[in-house]
Amino acid sequence: MTPFGLKSRQLRRQKGVTLQEQASVLGVSAAYISALEHGRRGKPSPAFVDQICVWFGLIWDDAEQLKYLAQMSHPKPTMKTGGLSAEATFLANLLAQNIDRLSEVQCSDLIEALNSQLGTDKLSVYVSSSLEEASTDKA
Repeated sequence: MTPFGLKSRQLRRQKGVTLQEQASVLGVSAAYISALEHGRRGKPSPAFVDQICVWFGLIWDDAEQLKYLAQMSHPKPTMKTGGLSAEATFLANLLAQNIDRLSEVQCSDLIEALNSQLGTDKLSVYVSSSLEEASTDKA
């Protein structure tokens, strides 16, 4: 499941509609939406995310949050480290080669540490709260 997929599913359930109903309204297949949610397709296009925001009736911060989650939901991200330090290349490879060994808690801890270093703490809280809500709804 991707961050976008978790949030999208949460919004769909709050609206009380099925995946098939959402797909029909948006003019795509239910299989496509399911693949987006589960990371079997690339991240959704900005135009498609805008269409979803309109359909869910999202405005301002809620729409921006869904757009950011879509950007952060590419199932096969690439990191270009050419021209960066050896440490940056090592970090990129270390994460790529070991991401499957990290628990959700460990991933959250690393996200928090990186956001602290990058000065994006507010964004982290913004996204983390969305993912926590969606995970709770999933249960």
